Amino acid sequence: MYYVYVIANELNNTYVGYTSNLEERLKKHKISGSTKGHDWHYVYYEAYKDKKDAVLREQRLKDHGQSIRQLKNRIKHSLQK
Repeated sequence: MYYVYVIANELNNTYVGYTSNLEERLKKHKISGSTKGHDWHYVYYEAYKDKKDAVLREQRLKDHGQSIRQLKNRIKHSLQK
């Protein structure tokens, strides 16, 4: 399975990505890259059987403002501290 996910941190910043292993990916966010040093947690994810579907959905969320706005509106209570 492949997952498209939304994580949030203590500053209420969000990040969208995809992975085949949610547990390992969250660990990597906490220790490396631009997401390093924050307390990230999952607020949403979607599962896909095919990697291509997950990649396309991630790109849609990242590249099309309306898509991420609609998703954030749907999960607004999960995004609140």
